[in-house]
Amino acid sequence: MSRILSAIALVLLIGVGITFTVLNPQRVTLNYLLGSLELPLAVLVVLMLALGAVLGLLVAGFMILRLKRENRKLRRQSRRAEQEAANPRTLPIKDSR
Repeated sequence: MSRILSAIALVLLIGVGITFTVLNPQRVTLNYLLGSLELPLAVLVVLMLALGAVLGLLVAGFMILRLKRENRKLRRQSRRAEQEAANPRTLPIKDSR
C-alpha cells in the first residue's frame, strides 16, 4: 500500500514540476560573485532546491555524527558503571566506636 502511495505522490510531484515549467518559461539572470548566468526560471528553482537539500543533509549529517559520538561516550560510561556495580570493591569496614 505504501508503494502505491509513494508512486502516486511521485507522479503528482512530477506533474506539479512540469506544470510549473510550462507556466514559467521566462529566463532569469542569476548574479553571483564572479559573474552572472541566464537560466530558465524552472531550472533555477530546481537548482536552488537541490542546493538547499544538499546543505540540509550536510548539516543533519554533522549533527548525527555529533550525537553518535555522544552516544558512544554514554554507552562507555554506562558499561563502566555496570561493571563497578557487578564487582563492588572490598573496602575495610571501619567501626564508628
